[in-house]
Amino acid sequence: MAVNTTPEAPLPVGEVSRLIGGWIDRLGAVWVEGQITQLSRRPGAGVVFLTLRDPSYDISVSVTCYRQVFDAVADVVSEGARVVVLAKPEWYAPRGQLSLRAAEIRPVGVGELLARLEQLKKALAREGLFAPERKKPLPFLPQLIGLVCGRASAAERDVLENARHRWPAVRFEVRNVAVQGVHAVPQVVQAVKELDAIDDVDVIIVARGGGSVEDLLPFSDEQLIRTVAQCRTPVVSAIGHEPDNPLLDQVADLRASTPTDAAKKVVPDVGEEYERVRLLRDRARRCVAALVEREERGLAHALARPSIEDPHRMIDARADQVADLLDRGRRCLRHQLDRADSELAHTHARVVALSPAATLKRGYAVLQKADGHAVRDPGEVAPGEALRARVSEGEFSVRVDT
Repeated sequence: MAVNTTPEAPLPVGEVSRLIGGWIDRLGAVWVEGQITQLSRRPGAGVVFLTLRDPSYDISVSVTCYRQVFDAVADVVSEGARVVVLAKPEWYAPRGQLSLRAAEIRPVGVGELLARLEQLKKALAREGLFAPERKKPLPFLPQLIGLVCGRASAAERDVLENARHRWPAVRFEVRNVAVQGVHAVPQVVQAVKELDAIDDVDVIIVARGGGSVEDLLPFSDEQLIRTVAQCRTPVVSAIGHEPDNPLLDQVADLRASTPTDAAKKVVPDVGEEYERVRLLRDRARRCVAALVEREERGLAHALARPSIEDPHRMIDARADQVADLLDRGRRCLRHQLDRADSELAHTHARVVALSPAATLKRGYAVLQKADGHAVRDPGEVAPGEALRARVSEGEFSVRVDT
């Protein structure tokens, strides 16, 4: 329960320590799993002191147990071993220190560890962390490679030497970390995060030169797996342990069998690339030469065609046809005009022959009344009626006598 305090009525340190101890006593015994980082067995002492550390986080707690409790597993438990401890939390009030009093210690066997890893693998696979569609492609020619490995390790030497032998201009950003033991997981996680935060890093290689199943446990840690899954930079796993692949191989964007294999897969070989460029250049030359040759043949074939070899031949042939048609047209038109002229002359002659003017020229005259009507019958006129006589050269007045 919460304790009511004020600046005027604070609790003494001893009371606070006593209250904390009371709260911890209520917790009871618990099963705790961790890795032994320190082991102290003083000769003749009845108590053994341990430090139990969480492999995934930078957290540790002190453990004490009676000698007979530890002697039961002394042959199979040492520093670095994974254990499960049944312990009751204890609070040492004078120093304000928390520790665990162990009543039983059980070593975690390799079989049990592998079973737990298999369960974790299935759980992470269900989340989709190992899905192929999540894999990011590696750049063809990385300019800056992030490398996470042990200090002065063979894995570091293999990656650096092989990569620079293949492409001398490649650059590295190296993070030396612990690759086994209780400090491995937090250091590897921190190194991966640092390299992923650098914009110039094109790919990250996590390398180690193999080892036992226990040595490779940090590379199957859930925290590390989730960190790699969240990276925006492609990650290559080069743990170099073929029989039992750590979970890092599953989540990484590319798995390499060894650090040397990682260098070969990440960095192209400059000699091979030169040879590939030469082959492509030769192929391009052949393609261009074949294209030019084909076009030359097509051009020669086109130039050999009559229309191209003698372009005026068709025009000349058409010109002769046009001239013939023009002459024919002229002849036809002339014939038509001559025939029309003859018909016109004939018609004109007939018109002239039948016209009243021609009759008048022969000495005939036309008598007309005052209203202009021609006189055709003597009975149409009366004695003394004035008429007009029209002759070839004009007209004059006449009068009827009788």
